[in-house]
Amino acid sequence: MSVLVLLLVVANVLGVAMIVPQAVRLRRGSSLAGVSVVWIGLSAALNGWWLVYGVAASVWGVVPVSIGGLALYVWMLRGAVSIAGAVAWRSAALGAAMPSTTVAPVVVVGGWATAGLVIGLWYGVQFAPAAWSVIRSVRVDGVSPATWLMAWTEAVIWFVYGLDVGDGALLVGGGGGAVMATVILVRLATVRVAEAPAQPSSRPRRRNADTVSA
Repeated sequence: MSVLVLLLVVANVLGVAMIVPQAVRLRRGSSLAGVSVVWIGLSAALNGWWLVYGVAASVWGVVPVSIGGLALYVWMLRGAVSIAGAVAWRSAALGAAMPSTTVAPVVVVGGWATAGLVIGLWYGVQFAPAAWSVIRSVRVDGVSPATWLMAWTEAVIWFVYGLDVGDGALLVGGGGGAVMATVILVRLATVRVAEAPAQPSSRPRRRNADTVSA
């Protein structure tokens, strides 16, 4: 097996696996603290667009991860809805509309080659709502660190794969995704270090209220 094929396999596995810890946390838990439902909706729609792009442009390497990702983001959304109710549907719809209202017109005007670059740009900013939610939230216990560690690894692999095959969509998307995932991981690490007590104290600590993010 060549290194390129191995990277492709790993990227597909991570692209699906990264969603599982966050989805399970929402399905089993009761907190959306630090989690952006806009990101969930955007990610579900974007996986749908990657799937269509992969088939239309014969970039078959992105097809398996797009199918698995779409299914798992929908499953994750159901968990968010069970916690936040109808407001989660509205936030997810807003997120889904973001890439769809830009990619669809580009497909008509410029074809799939141009649309692929737009999809790649959206992949680059896909994690932006999640990053913003983590940055502005006081608590981040609803966020799964494992998801974002795998997201960072996957993004870097897609960047390397795109560099090797000369696919601009994967280059733009992988690079931007790695930057956003880095922001999230740094924020999660910073919050957890800040919350760790420096030394035992007899005084009770006040707990911050959950921050539920759209």
